[in-house]
Amino acid sequence: MNDQAVLTQMLSGKQKNFLIPDNARTLVVSSYITLVGRTPTLIVTRTEEEARQFADDLSKILHGFDIMLFPSWETLPFERISPSIETMGKRNSVLSTLRNEPISSIIVGTARAVSQILTPSSSIGSMELTQGQEINYENLLQSLIDYGYQRTSQVERRGEFAVRGSIIDIFPSTSNTPIRIDTWGDEIERLTEFSIADQRSKEAKERVQIFPARELFPSAGIKNKANKLLKTQSWGKEHWQRFANQEFFEGMESWLPWVTETEETFIDLFPTEGTIFLFDPQKIFQRSQDLMTEEENLAVTLAETWGIEADQDFPKLHIDLEKALSQKNKKILNFITSTPDPTIPTLATRRFQDSVKTLHEQITDFLDDGYCVILTVEGETAASLMKSKLDLIDVTAEKMPEKENIEVKKGVFITSTPSQINVILPDIKTAIISESELYGKRRSHRVPRKKISPPTSQVEDLRKGSFVVHEHHGIALYQGIVKRTLVGNERDYLLLEYRRGDKLYVPTDQIYQVSQYTGGSIPSLSRMGGADWTRTKTGVRKEIQKIAQELVVLYQKREASQGFKFSPDSHWQNELEDSFQYQETPDQLSAVKDVKLDMEEVKPMDRLVCGDVGFGKTEIALRAAFKAVLDSKQVAILVPTTLLAQQHFQTFTERLNPFPVRIAVLSRFLSQQQSKEVVKKVATGEIDLVIGTHRLLSEDVHFKDLGLLIIDEEQRFGVSHKERIKSMKSNVDVLTLTATPIPRTLEMSLTGIRDLTLLHTPPTDRQPILTYVGDYDDSIVVAAIRREQLRDGQVFFVHNRVSDIDIIAEKLKEKVPQARIAVAHGQMDEGSLEQVVIDFWEKKYDVLVCTTIIESGIDMPSVNTLIVDRADRLGLGQLHQLRGRVGRSGTKAYAYLLTPKGQNLAEDAYERLRTIGETTELGSGFKIAMRDLEIRGAGNLLGTGQSGHIAAVGYDLYCKLVTEAVDE
Repeated sequence: MNDQAVLTQMLSGKQKNFLIPDNARTLVVSSYITLVGRTPTLIVTRTEEEARQFADDLSKILHGFDIMLFPSWETLPFERISPSIETMGKRNSVLSTLRNEPISSIIVGTARAVSQILTPSSSIGSMELTQGQEINYENLLQSLIDYGYQRTSQVERRGEFAVRGSIIDIFPSTSNTPIRIDTWGDEIERLTEFSIADQRSKEAKERVQIFPARELFPSAGIKNKANKLLKTQSWGKEHWQRFANQEFFEGMESWLPWVTETEETFIDLFPTEGTIFLFDPQKIFQRSQDLMTEEENLAVTLAETWGIEADQDFPKLHIDLEKALSQKNKKILNFITSTPDPTIPTLATRRFQDSVKTLHEQITDFLDDGYCVILTVEGETAASLMKSKLDLIDVTAEKMPEKENIEVKKGVFITSTPSQINVILPDIKTAIISESELYGKRRSHRVPRKKISPPTSQVEDLRKGSFVVHEHHGIALYQGIVKRTLVGNERDYLLLEYRRGDKLYVPTDQIYQVSQYTGGSIPSLSRMGGADWTRTKTGVRKEIQKIAQELVVLYQKREASQGFKFSPDSHWQNELEDSFQYQETPDQLSAVKDVKLDMEEVKPMDRLVCGDVGFGKTEIALRAAFKAVLDSKQVAILVPTTLLAQQHFQTFTERLNPFPVRIAVLSRFLSQQQSKEVVKKVATGEIDLVIGTHRLLSEDVHFKDLGLLIIDEEQRFGVSHKERIKSMKSNVDVLTLTATPIPRTLEMSLTGIRDLTLLHTPPTDRQPILTYVGDYDDSIVVAAIRREQLRDGQVFFVHNRVSDIDIIAEKLKEKVPQARIAVAHGQMDEGSLEQVVIDFWEKKYDVLVCTTIIESGIDMPSVNTLIVDRADRLGLGQLHQLRGRVGRSGTKAYAYLLTPKGQNLAEDAYERLRTIGETTELGSGFKIAMRDLEIRGAGNLLGTGQSGHIAAVGYDLYCKLVTEAVDE
């Protein structure tokens, strides 16, 4: 049956089930929507990834329609973590559309999303702000707080607002851009969008609609319900009390079934005149049943923790989807993949890769049969490249503009609209083939993320009561922004308070003279008008002059040295880069360009590439290494841990497999004899690329012709190792990769002594990690592990003491008997450790109880939950690196940083955990490094004697003085 016949059956309403293969579903749904026009459409998938991919593909071919993704909460019942503001914002946006403008809604959601009960429709209110509208300023701020918005010093993400004088910045939960509200008295003078990166106003808006930043917020009705629960329930009093107090708190959404009377779901809201597509209904209904079963199991676990029994009436967050759909009068179309029933309408298709013929042979066959062949690629450059390749094999192809409909006629057409649709429809002689199908690779085609702004030290970062440094007047307390009227003009000023209560009003146009104080200790306030600040600054400047002289000599020596000038890119280099299965971020491409330009100069490269964990530094290193090998130079890759050495060895071997590159690893996983063999081959040049731990720095390791040294996480190596590294650097190109720069490296980079490339753009699939910081609780740990098992994922459980790690693992086995648990730590013998890691990689275990051995670079996409026991004992950089081990596949990830219940933490430990909990956004590595500097003290930023000078004037001013001295 062809697609027209199938569509006719769908429109008739007489048939409910259709056999539609996966690769044709986007095409069939888009054709159906085009035929029926603007009527509500809901597509239900089993998993979040299927929903995201389908929505993405549908939006590429269904022009003029708004495709909305309705995500599920990332959390399960009884979690102590709330869904992300972004998720709740997307859900609020869809629910608002469905309640107010359902006629043109095209929504894609999962079984989990559409089977979850919703908050009462009355709670999804909104407020509309328009230019010229009269407002009560204080009431507006209170409304934002009531809506769940968090007041911050600077708006960076959804659900935040900031106040600066007469200006209110807000990032609505349903918007892609933040809004700036300029007020004049009680009137909204102007509404504008603004940039997060530089905080500058952009496009003007006439009106803005603001929805709550949460789906559940403590209304009067919820308060009343909570007060009843306090009287009738002997458990959960902590939660009921917080609801009764009308507080927002982490994990409050988990208790939705308890504090509301509603059982309304998405299915109830969806209009009767709409169409619901179920992709593999049996799998969807099984998913719904699994959710309900898991919810019951979690309820039992929680009840046991509280010493009560969970009966059958335990309120549930999800309903039986199959039962709910059967009771509703909705038009449902089921897409199935197999059936023994020959009467079910079937769309005949086949796949391009089902054939063993070459591209040229298949396209020729298609054209001989009168086919319309449509090739979809990523962007105009790829389209031009595809046309050139087809020209070489004498195939005439026509490039089509993006978003232009293609007339179905004989010929080959290339469109630069990327898609994952891969289907051959024999009945209508049409073949749609994606770039990934042609080359056997799959790139991510989602909209690229915007760059994350680098950290600044502007006034937006300041908090009232924090220490600041004025360049000319010294250290003061920042007391906020105040208005003053001078000569009839009202202006905003920064109010700084000095010793003895002296006050300084700094006009906002002189903000560049003020910076946040970072020095690792509580400073003494300066005295206005006194000579002490001038003396302090002069003394520090003299010391800096000496350091600057040393730095300049170092810089001149490096500029004068002679290295190897690498050749321009070859055909093989381009072939390797084309085989990368993901879409490079703009920053990755820029970094690769910087590295190649450095390598093609005579002067030895000394470049630092700094990007947060998971931002794609390994691919940059791989391309540089291959470039060096192609010029017959050896490459050494130095990594801090044995596991990371093995990880890199696997990655490099897999990517370079098509090319004649000899790769070896040198670590303690090798026997003594194997190590000797590798060392020998490195010396004779029989190995092109060697990856190793500090074993590479041993005296017996000699290279025949080393051309490139790549150092991963330099700060993880000790002083003696760094001296050996320094000796290896002589006349050799050096590429250093880091996620959290040590302050010395950071400052040398920023003052131009070392070339620096920053990766600010996260990969398209990477999501911020939901982070919970709190007391250790068995119920939290059990729920986290069980939730991860429910989505077929794995867990890292970090316990950084080898002495009792096996006891901890046994306790976990008792608490979660369903989980397969293994142990890994650095004191295990090489064979056992390697086998455990391989088994975990192959998903033979659900939980790996381990030390911080996993901290650097381990890339296991199926691990999306991290639990850290005694997080207070770990450093800030360590916690940041550990958190970077999860969420690497685009799946929403969780990090639980747990401390002993009821124990008072040391102040620096508390600060570390507060910082890591606050900086959950992607690209926070630089912020982490600066905060770590502040917590630990400045140390030997540019030498052991400098910490006192930094404390005296603050880190920002100190760096400014260093830069000025070097420039002189």
